[in-house]
This record gives sequence, C-alpha cells and structure tokens, in this order.
Amino acid sequence: MQPRAVDAAGVAHGIAGADARGAHASGADTRGTATRIVSLVPSITELLFALGLDRQIVGRTGFCVHPHDKVRQVRKVGGTKAVNVDAIRALRPTHLIVNIDENERDTVEQLRTFVPHVVVTHPQTPQDNLSLCALLGAIFDRAQEAQHLSEALETRLHEAATQVFPRQNVLYLIWREPWMTVARDTYIAAMLRLVNWQTLPDVEGGLAGAARYPTLDFGDAPWLTGVDRILLSSEPYRFTQAHCDALKRDPRLAGKRIELIDGELVSWYGVRAIDGIGYLLGRAAAP
Repeated sequence: MQPRAVDAAGVAHGIAGADARGAHASGADTRGTATRIVSLVPSITELLFALGLDRQIVGRTGFCVHPHDKVRQVRKVGGTKAVNVDAIRALRPTHLIVNIDENERDTVEQLRTFVPHVVVTHPQTPQDNLSLCALLGAIFDRAQEAQHLSEALETRLHEAATQVFPRQNVLYLIWREPWMTVARDTYIAAMLRLVNWQTLPDVEGGLAGAARYPTLDFGDAPWLTGVDRILLSSEPYRFTQAHCDALKRDPRLAGKRIELIDGELVSWYGVRAIDGIGYLLGRAAAP
C-alpha cells in the first residue's frame, strides 16, 4: 500500500463555498434538478448520511461502511483508488465527492468529464471539520443539520483545549512490509496533538506524495529512542494483538508502550471526529 494523492489544482469545482482547492461557485445551477451524489471518501459518505442526504446518495466505495444499516442500500463503485468509472457513469451523478489523500488524480480527471460538480475535500486538522460541514451543508441545502454537527464538534474541541496532558512522543503505524507512519502535517497527527501526543519522526510531507506517509526501518531510525508510545492502527492495515505482541518482543523497542488504536476514530473526519476526539481524551487520560 502506497498512499497517493490527488493534486488539488484543477481537479474540483466547489458549489456554494470553497472546497480544498479554494474554488468558489454558486449552488443555484443545480436547483430544480434531482441531486445524485457519489462519494469516494468513506468518512464523507458517513457525514452525508448524518446530514440527512440518504435519498441523494447513489454510489459509494466498498470501504464506505458507515452507517452500516444504510450504506448497504447504496451501490458500490469500486474502492477509493480502484474506481469503476463505468459504474459511476451509469449512476448519472450530479455531484462527486473526492479527497486529496484518498483518491487518484487521473481517475478524478476521467470522472469530471461527465460529472457536473466535483467537490475536493482535504481536512488537515480536527478544526477543519467545521468548514467541511459548512461546505457540504451549503452545497446540499443542509445548513441547519451541518450547524448541529458543528456545535457538537466545537464542544469536543473545547473539552480537549481545556485539558492538560503530559507530552508523549508517539509512532503511529499504518502499514507493515514496509512499515509506514504519518508525517506531522497529516490529519492523523493533528488529531493526536489534541491530547499532546506528538508524532515522530519530526517530518512534514507537504500537500501530496508518499512523504506524507513515510516508510521506516526500526534498525535505522535514531529518533526511535525518543518514542514513548507505538500505536498500531486498525486501518488501513488491520493490525492485531499478535502484531502488537511481536513488536513487544523486539529488543530495539524495549521499554516502549506498544498498543492498538482505533484507526477509524483517529483518521476519519466529518461526523466521526466528534466521537474520535472523545476517544482520544479517554485514551490519554487512562493510566
């Protein structure tokens, strides 16, 4: 697995507000037409349902698994990268939701030749979920629902801001063979900083590219001595307790706290960030 990114420039058109590219446009051109949404972003699919857009969602990826009882009624159109372009064409969507980190630029370029409105998302901090909710609320005429979600998120952010946690240096693993982690300018790293968990290595990957998710070698990582916790995420690689136990036997990691962590709650933005922040607050407060 090698995460690749969509280049935001020239990819999307925002409708009522600004998308990740900063593009602006009026939402009036879709009034009077039936809105048909295809989402290629699992966390956005969940957010669209939370906004009450059940009847407008016509396509989603196989990784869009929440809410469980509702996504089963929506047609799958492949994965976040292995997208079935013909299946999407057949659905005649008016709107396509994509993400800079999760979807391929070439695929998005194909889709935008026949999808009228492509909205690029790229939250980089938990606070960005506020503008994300506002954007989608404006595009799809769900401003009140978006405001309710934003208020719940603001409550969680305030709760995090008013608590003081001791600094912990963490290595957040997302893949093995090769081992992969996250740069400091990713959404995951920003979520962890809410509880003063600072990611190592101290690198930033920029807008796109594999450097946002650098590989590492336990035998050639001098910064590893400064790591307090090693967190094994449940996605995109599904780490298990067996992986955790194996790392605990590695003499190079002696004395470090090694544990599993729920990747959905840490890496999914949108509505899941509300529970995600609460989850991290609980984890950080635990002995």
